Amino acid sequence: MLTALDRKNTIAPAGYSRWLIPPAALAVHLCIGQVYATSVYKNSFIKHFDASQTSVGIIFSIAIVMLGLSAAIGGTWVEANGPRKAMFVSACFWAAGFLIGALGIGTKQLWLVYLGYGVIGGIGLGIGYISPVSTLIKWFPDRPGLATGLAIMGFGGGALIASPASRQLLSAYDPGYDPGVATSVADGRALVMLFVTLGIAYFLIMMFGVANIRVPAPGWRPDGWEPSSTAAKPLVTTAQVTAANAIRTRSFWLLWIVLFCNVTAGIGILEQASPMIQDFFRESGGVSGVSVAAAGGFVGVLSLFNMAGRFAWSSTSDLIGRKPIYLVYLGVGMVLYLLLATVGDAATVLFVLLAGVILSFYGGGFATVPAYLRDLFGTYQVGAIHGRLLTAWSAAGVAGPLIINGFLDAEGKPGTLTSSAYQPALFTMVGVLAVGFVANLLIRPVPDRYHEPPATEAALKEAAA
Repeated sequence: MLTALDRKNTIAPAGYSRWLIPPAALAVHLCIGQVYATSVYKNSFIKHFDASQTSVGIIFSIAIVMLGLSAAIGGTWVEANGPRKAMFVSACFWAAGFLIGALGIGTKQLWLVYLGYGVIGGIGLGIGYISPVSTLIKWFPDRPGLATGLAIMGFGGGALIASPASRQLLSAYDPGYDPGVATSVADGRALVMLFVTLGIAYFLIMMFGVANIRVPAPGWRPDGWEPSSTAAKPLVTTAQVTAANAIRTRSFWLLWIVLFCNVTAGIGILEQASPMIQDFFRESGGVSGVSVAAAGGFVGVLSLFNMAGRFAWSSTSDLIGRKPIYLVYLGVGMVLYLLLATVGDAATVLFVLLAGVILSFYGGGFATVPAYLRDLFGTYQVGAIHGRLLTAWSAAGVAGPLIINGFLDAEGKPGTLTSSAYQPALFTMVGVLAVGFVANLLIRPVPDRYHEPPATEAALKEAAA
């Protein structure tokens, strides 16, 4: 049965519709996108483990670090073994991470949650994230931004399903937990059952993607599309660059900085989303004008913006180019962060709108970067190059939450903070985005010396097809 996972057994037959590939990719990305819903039960974790915001936030950071590291280390393996085997391995690690995390919750051993959900689950995140991306680019060489946006929007939208599902499951497992009461937290048993349920459910859903993913046959191309048509676009190469050579280029590291800055700015809000909106509208008596249930709904709204941005902005990049779209993400993002810090507490509608657009840029940056890499380095080992670039996400997964949680821990305890406590962190994010803006301006085409020699380029293009 395991031979069905081999790359040679996943080659699509003649006439296979490429539009069947995005749903297979979505099956994986919607599941691993649950990592964005951790803020829903963050306060329950703080109470259960008697820990600080930073200590609990590290769970999320470890998972993102392992996502980047496993994607970087395993990227070449994913390219060699194909998406089906990679997606199966991802499902196994992701489910095991939940089950080991449940054991840590049950025994009140926070280090086991770090190991399970953080390390082991994080490996599943990384392998699962990159496994369908290069396949989609090969199926949609004419619209790489659209293709990656279709799948990666699932990762951003994972919390849209996980947030309300988690609240309902916690309510079912703990009758004393009321999502509508600000001070209500779920007990340890409910958290254990939540993790077990999610681990099993996500494994089964990801198997749908494993069963349906295919790679195009060698030499396949969309009807009416000619590779030479991409040469006229700025920064788009028709040459091929290996992963080993890509990391030696200036453009790779500038793009690493761009992704790091864009992710750092967005990930801090995501990790803190649920308590953040309550704190921004806390009244003088200490009671927030936003209920816990409404705050959970806000997480879902952010997921919608995150998901929509991944599709809309990455598709737009096919029309205006990758470099200009990142100037929008970073430049307009600076303005929005300034507004959030200064007038974000004026009205809940304004707060949600500002945070939503920021998160749409955050999601759009993720969905656009594989196409940016394809433009700069070709298609031959774009999955492996993408994996190496995601180490920027690992670094940002530490930097973003640490900046937010570090400032908040210095300001006071959860449930007592107000909007002013967030201003130092938000102003810091403006500076982070400015660094990314400059780095994007400096990106140039990859010099010819890093391209593969003409004698081998034809073979590489055939392998990349």
